[in-house]
Amino acid sequence: MARPSLLDTEICRIFKTRYPIWNVGFGSGARAELAAAVSNAGGLGVIGGTHVPVERIAEQVAKVRALTDKPFGVNFILQGIVNLPNLADLIRERILKWFEVGAPVMVFFWGDPAEFVNEAHRAGTKVVLQAGSVDEARAAKDAGVDAIIAQGFEAGGHVKSHIALATFLPTVVDAVAPLPVLAAGGIADGRGIVAALDLGAQGVSLGTRFVASDEAYFHPEYKRRIVASEPITRTSTTSAGRTRRTARYGRRRSRSGRPPADRRSASVRPKGSRSASSTGRGATSR
Repeated sequence: MARPSLLDTEICRIFKTRYPIWNVGFGSGARAELAAAVSNAGGLGVIGGTHVPVERIAEQVAKVRALTDKPFGVNFILQGIVNLPNLADLIRERILKWFEVGAPVMVFFWGDPAEFVNEAHRAGTKVVLQAGSVDEARAAKDAGVDAIIAQGFEAGGHVKSHIALATFLPTVVDAVAPLPVLAAGGIADGRGIVAALDLGAQGVSLGTRFVASDEAYFHPEYKRRIVASEPITRTSTTSAGRTRRTARYGRRRSRSGRPPADRRSASVRPKGSRSASSTGRGATSR
């Protein structure tokens, strides 16, 4: 069957996928199983790489390769999640290890990827930056990245943009042309994908839409609440000074009933707790 022409974009050709649809590598919830499922379905599966200790990076790549022979990506927050005295060295060590073990694509966010672009290309790794401003997108283009993700303010989790995607996306597309741009932020169904492509994107990166998938590493109750919830979110500032969009499930803020430490990344969220979630949550279904 011929591929629909609307979904036959430059992103597909550059990253060797059937469809221009990627999942966001959200924290520890996007693991080998999710990335492989997305890649096997024709998109680009992305695992969350920021939290992976350097000694386990090769293992993570091996797990993905055991489940798919298709390309996949690794998401990495360049400024890290926590403040540590040796954070810069730790981040560089992990990124270079991802290159060493052959990650096909690195998706960077919240930082300048310039120092890593040449090393990535020498290793055969393509580089993508998720940008929250036009200036950041232009700088990434000048640094030699292979594509840009334009993140609108509607995005869940860590958010760098202060502009709605429908306004922000065309300005980024124009600013970095002919470099291909993917859209991110509040896209949860086919209508959102078509709208993003119509605004000039060559692909989309979806986060909340994949949270409730069987392969995502989250507790079933957490997934159920995401699917059942209304699209009401709130923004807050993290301890590192970053904007974060979360879902709100109730009025109380109890943290009772947390699972054992080895499962907290997939924890059940009690009433009143919050989770990273985009404004497209109300359209999410399993």
